[in-house]
Amino acid sequence: MNPKHEIETLIRAKYPIIYVVTWEERRVGETLEHVVRELGMRLHTWSMTVGMKPEVTSAQAYSSNKLTADLEALTEIHAAQDNAVFHLKDFHPYMNDSRVIRVFRDLAERLRGKSQTVVITAPVLKLPTELEKDVSVVDFGPPPAEEIEDVLDMVLRGVKGREGLETELTPEQRELIIKSCQGLTLEEVESVFARSLVEKKKLDIDTILEEKKQIIRKSGVLEYYPANTSLKDVGGMEHLKEWLRKRTRSFSDKAAKFGLPSPKGVLLLGVQGCGKSLVAKAIASHWELPMLRMDVGKVFGSLVGQSEENVRKAIAVAESVAPCVLWIDELEKGFAGVQNSFGDSGTTQRVFATFLTWMQEKTAAVFLIATANDVSQLPPELLRKGRFDEIFFIDLPDSLEREDIFSIHLSKRKRDPKNFDLKALAKETAGFSGAEVEQVVIAGLFAAFDKDRDLMQEDLVSEAEHFVPLSVMMSEEIAALREWAKLRTRPASRNDDEDPVQAPVLN
Repeated sequence: MNPKHEIETLIRAKYPIIYVVTWEERRVGETLEHVVRELGMRLHTWSMTVGMKPEVTSAQAYSSNKLTADLEALTEIHAAQDNAVFHLKDFHPYMNDSRVIRVFRDLAERLRGKSQTVVITAPVLKLPTELEKDVSVVDFGPPPAEEIEDVLDMVLRGVKGREGLETELTPEQRELIIKSCQGLTLEEVESVFARSLVEKKKLDIDTILEEKKQIIRKSGVLEYYPANTSLKDVGGMEHLKEWLRKRTRSFSDKAAKFGLPSPKGVLLLGVQGCGKSLVAKAIASHWELPMLRMDVGKVFGSLVGQSEENVRKAIAVAESVAPCVLWIDELEKGFAGVQNSFGDSGTTQRVFATFLTWMQEKTAAVFLIATANDVSQLPPELLRKGRFDEIFFIDLPDSLEREDIFSIHLSKRKRDPKNFDLKALAKETAGFSGAEVEQVVIAGLFAAFDKDRDLMQEDLVSEAEHFVPLSVMMSEEIAALREWAKLRTRPASRNDDEDPVQAPVLN
């Protein structure tokens, strides 16, 4: 249920005490003003700094030198006779006082069935056990797209006609800006629009994502990754790129109206150094979504219940900034030993169960990208259909892909690929991973720099000849991984050319 409608329903149903968990007092206040206006009631607002405004005129006299401010407010509510809603701002620090608990319990009994309701707003939920049956809790989340659009229109009207400002937006731009703002409070939305217009002279997506970075940084569990990698930086993997291309617009309203659900995520399984992490970063950039990385090691805390709370917090933060990409690198290491976690009193199993349930049931537009190297360490529950949309196997690049990778890394280092025989280099590096091809280029640059000349073909060939790739050192493990993936995963690459992807044999 919409939280505004839920608050209105509870007040109309004469619930005595409502606890609204929110950062946005202003939005709650506007909702309460609308409700009391519709019902012909009065609204009294209390805060520690200004007290009760307006004062409850029918309240009995009390001695302020004997009562603290919080008890004074509750005393006024006790004595009030008119039909009213009492909005108590940031009252949660006082909820552990035994006197406050007793007064609230008396209030709940006296107000039940009357046209008087106490509404507590606070950014955190602190509810004593004694009040659990008397208080109704409402989660007042971030504003929906309609309210963000209203703010957008208000800002555009306010700056329309000002010289030097770009205020004309296409329907696609409007939708992208509104979706990018989801997860921010209305105050944050107004501020980031103003900042964008001042800095960029237009409404800029990167400025909005910068604001979201602050939310992620404050969580302490997630990290924000800037979108500085594109799919052009990824060599090969045509099947995976085509799959991603078809889902580029899947988070749009048009896709939802078409009947498409938001993509859940992908598991990228494969040989080390073949670009799994690079692809993860490129997806966020290609889809123009903020990218969050969850370090599973940070989730586990030393206090009882802290780990479970951390994973719930990470999920809540990710959903609050949706649509977004959530990346978990080396998933098998993060949940290693989940099937034998008796030594930690089952903490790993509980955290893993919470995460699995979220993966299966999530409705927020959070696209999960998980990478893994060792399939034997993955819990089988993760591989069940429905957890991920697809499981891709990323193998060692074939010759055509190695040419592409050489071209990418030479261009990144300001060398023209046309000056090199890429086909010969690809042949020399059979069995090399993408990361190893990059190291060949870097080592060749070092060699050329040492000789005080520019990079040449023989530098790269020489480095490749002296390089022992991972496919040689771990040939048995890679062969086993390929065999497992053959019938269980979808290949990320076409591997169309005649060069089989095999490890070189050393004499």
